[in-house]
Amino acid sequence: MSLVFVPERLRGRGQVGEDTVQRLLEENDQLIRCIVEYQNKGRATECSQYQQILHRNLIYLATIADAVPVNTNSPKTET
Repeated sequence: MSLVFVPERLRGRGQVGEDTVQRLLEENDQLIRCIVEYQNKGRATECSQYQQILHRNLIYLATIADAVPVNTNSPKTET
């Protein structure tokens, strides 16, 4: 089961740490490798299952990214 699967009652609580994001990125890397391997072997069912987990992880990461405020007051360099 994916690292990011969280029961409904626990969703939206607490902060997501950098370590969690890093583990998700590492998990996604492994999922992509598995997907490619299963595609090469012609095992569509297993491939599809990993693609669903990858999709869920990517949606979760996108949601986290959307929740982070963008700093519009970036420092400007003088020339």
